[in-house]
Amino acid sequence: MKIPSFTATLLCLPLPLLAAERDNALKLPDVLISANRQVESRTATSAANTIFTRADIDRLQPTSVTDLLARVPGVQVAPTGGRGSVPGIFIRGTKAAQSLVLVDGVRIANATSGDSGLQFLDVDQIERVEVLRGSRSAVYGSDAMGGVIQIFTRRSSGPGLQPRLRLAAGSNQTWQRSLGLSGGDGATRFNLGASLDETAGIDATGPSFASDGDHDAFRNKSLNLSLSHTFGERFEAGLNLLDSRGRSEYDNPYGGFDPVTFESFGQKPYTDFSVSSLGSYFDAQLNDTWHSRLELAHSENRDDKRDKLSDEHSVFNTYRDQVTWQNDLALGEQHNLLIGGDWYEDRVHASTDFNEDSRWNRAAFIQHRYTGERFSTELGGRRDQNQQFGGQTTWSGSLTVPLNTHNDVLLSYSEGFRAPTFNDLYYPQFSNPDLNPEHSRSYELQWRSQLAADSRLETSVYRTDLRDAIIFGQDSIPRNVASARVNGFELSLDQQWGAWRSQLGLALIDPRDRDSGHTLARRARRTVSLDLDRAFGPFSVGGSWQAVSSSYDDEANRNQLAGFGLLGLRGSWAATDELKLEAKLDNLLDHSHSRARYSYEGASHGYREEGRTVLLSVTWTPAL
Repeated sequence: MKIPSFTATLLCLPLPLLAAERDNALKLPDVLISANRQVESRTATSAANTIFTRADIDRLQPTSVTDLLARVPGVQVAPTGGRGSVPGIFIRGTKAAQSLVLVDGVRIANATSGDSGLQFLDVDQIERVEVLRGSRSAVYGSDAMGGVIQIFTRRSSGPGLQPRLRLAAGSNQTWQRSLGLSGGDGATRFNLGASLDETAGIDATGPSFASDGDHDAFRNKSLNLSLSHTFGERFEAGLNLLDSRGRSEYDNPYGGFDPVTFESFGQKPYTDFSVSSLGSYFDAQLNDTWHSRLELAHSENRDDKRDKLSDEHSVFNTYRDQVTWQNDLALGEQHNLLIGGDWYEDRVHASTDFNEDSRWNRAAFIQHRYTGERFSTELGGRRDQNQQFGGQTTWSGSLTVPLNTHNDVLLSYSEGFRAPTFNDLYYPQFSNPDLNPEHSRSYELQWRSQLAADSRLETSVYRTDLRDAIIFGQDSIPRNVASARVNGFELSLDQQWGAWRSQLGLALIDPRDRDSGHTLARRARRTVSLDLDRAFGPFSVGGSWQAVSSSYDDEANRNQLAGFGLLGLRGSWAATDELKLEAKLDNLLDHSHSRARYSYEGASHGYREEGRTVLLSVTWTPAL
């Protein structure tokens, strides 16, 4: 495949200089970092992937990270209400806890529930989002069965000082404010940003307790800091911080339970949340062939649930310390060897008394890559040793055959696993300490084609077999009894039509329980996403269309969720070099839709999502 000249130049830079240019690489659409934990061309990796740069985020004007993810072929999002509600995120038919979420290389998932808190991350603090579809457990270990989502925080835009200010107002009493300052020189780069996002929200439920009839407000305060410095020509050190905290109200149609009267009662619950990650790194070019990177990180996921109508109170806080050491060895022009090790420890502090409240995991991984004119290969393996479940080995391999300069065919095999959460293993009376990890095997065929200078097509056909899947029986005790298989097809087409740019994503999926033959819950068989944009000098206009077919909300396939289509419009005006005005209109047709259901008085009802909404914003980037 032909690589754009600037990207090719970047990828050919000596590794110490490349480390110094990592911030610039994050702004490029033609490179990928998450697949092998290093900067490489998108065409060089075997992982099916989608990338959103900061330029894409500014153009698409998403309200949240999940708005971006819904555009990725093979990724489905099932929220349980409006802003701040818990979303189900399904990558290639796997559930949310079976996909790994990273922020600047740091794991952020809650160790008790497996939820990553993506709904709490503010897009104003994000530089880039990379989505890998398919298992990467041979590189990352546990949780990367379905794929990997990595979020990179905002970075410096170049030398000097670049301030920015954004104000926005919209439907449902939505107010957004963000402020940032970035800059640096040849050796030091930094970015500091803060934001406040508030909305009165919507009423997420229909039939329910009277107390659920209010709107569910959401408030989120975010802080981002990135800092890096180069020492001479061979060394670089830096740190990245992201902290999001606030309050999210929600409905509980199941109500509280009185153990004396055995009756349910209405509640007005809310969560005081905090999701944070702090990572530091040290890069060193030890000699002409050996590049080493050491990362130390800490993440926290705090969940404090309360009720305005009662004294109910629960706390589930998890803390994780993480160390990664990675070594890249250039063994000639065609061979590259990746060797490294991981260690992390999870700790739980909760109002519930868990039988165990900490565990460690250590791992070693190795991967060899060969790049030739007629074919390229990738072979990797990883060994994890966990304090709770013992050892786990995963393998992956791929073969890339270039048909010509514009077409590649890829064949790949990958294994994956997911470690049970603390809730699965140790929650009092409703856990099973003898659980084994879940496992997967995936087979994939990809075709990547540069159809024309302005047209890029990527397709994939895959099959994933899951075994030892954890389900809860009628006694609410989890067991390794379920198995499933997922067959799928994905298509991504990026096309330039003169002044117009279109991005099409299509996914067809058949996710089935192998025992019952039923379709897996909340997985639609067909999804389509289309974005169309055009610039007219200082003006730009765009539209988005998303279509999702019907699905089932339960494993027995009794409660069906109707399919739906959503249409959105957006526009912007660069009034001056420093001032930009933006407007967007989501769910233009005010279509009522639901991607998850709940039960009330024996009947099933859909969680409401936002109807037609408008958001107006102004961004000021003064020159200093």
